[in-house]
Amino acid sequence: MSPDPELSPRRAARAEAERLATAAVAVPPAPPTRRQLREAATGAVALPARPDEPAATPRGATRGRLPDLLGALPLRRRRRLALVAGSAVAVLVGAVVVGGATLGRGADAEGSAAADASAVSAAIAGPPAVPDDGLPVPQVAAVAATATPCDDPAFTTALSQGDDTAAIAAAGGGAAFRSAVASGLAPCVSLSDPDREWLVVNKQRPLDPLDYYPGDLVMPSNVRALEQSALRAAPAEALSAMVRAASDAGVGEIGYLSAFRSYSTQQSTYAGRVAVGGVAEADRESARPGFSEHQTGKAVDIVPCNGSCATLDDVAASAQGAWVREHAWEFGFITRYAEGREDVSGYEPEAWHLRFIGPELAQAYHDGGYTTLEEFFGLPAAPTY
Repeated sequence: MSPDPELSPRRAARAEAERLATAAVAVPPAPPTRRQLREAATGAVALPARPDEPAATPRGATRGRLPDLLGALPLRRRRRLALVAGSAVAVLVGAVVVGGATLGRGADAEGSAAADASAVSAAIAGPPAVPDDGLPVPQVAAVAATATPCDDPAFTTALSQGDDTAAIAAAGGGAAFRSAVASGLAPCVSLSDPDREWLVVNKQRPLDPLDYYPGDLVMPSNVRALEQSALRAAPAEALSAMVRAASDAGVGEIGYLSAFRSYSTQQSTYAGRVAVGGVAEADRESARPGFSEHQTGKAVDIVPCNGSCATLDDVAASAQGAWVREHAWEFGFITRYAEGREDVSGYEPEAWHLRFIGPELAQAYHDGGYTTLEEFFGLPAAPTY
């Protein structure tokens, strides 16, 4: 393409003018490079001289001129060098920190590696070897079994011979016997045996058999009987002793209305009560046949006598009744149906109804403050059939 005849002369003239202007201006030497600055700081080389200074300077003389050299640089170049120097310092500090952290992590890693190595070694080695004499056997102290009356030959022999007094003595007395039975530590003792002093009969515990008939019935000596009604030998003897003691104490004579009643007699007695007041009322004051303490031959209904004898209902307020409440236990009797205990015994209070359980058990009953045989022997209440 041929040059533009209009523009070419203008361009040539402008170029010549620029050349002449440039030649007239002194061009300063090029600024030092970064390498030259570093070597000048260490005294390795000399920087180029300024135009107004000699070119040669002694080795190391440039160290004092470093600020002057930096000042000779353009402002933009000095800022760039400052940024570079700051970055270098930051990098150096970071390297020191990272190096320290790396050393710390290295130490932790060594410790962790050692622990892992130990665990791996233990897993590979397996459990420790069993010694030749075998593993140790834990020593368990032998616990002695609780002694019970049933383990005592003297006790079991007395039971087999029907000697209640000897059996209770072998158990350690009335209180100990009661405790063993109530806690279940004397399973060889039956509270359902009709021949035992500790027999318990109530609305939940009938006689076995229902028509049980005792074989040693006797009439108490020197005791007024309002009807021909006997007792078993032991309670008959105890009643005679109690009546004599009451008379000696000056409280008056004690007689009795009824003692043993057979199954058939109890049928008639209970039926008569039902005819008068109905079943519910009869059950509160009379036992059904087979559930009556009178059928055991160990219960007696006493009455106060002063010339003539009063009724059952007169016992509680009489001098004889008060004395019996205080002393009957000394002869082996308890008041079987106490005031306020109908919820347990199932019967209205009967101050006249005495039950023979023997002197040893009667003392434990009195001393323990018991008011029902159910609680005495740890049995459930029996308010209903």
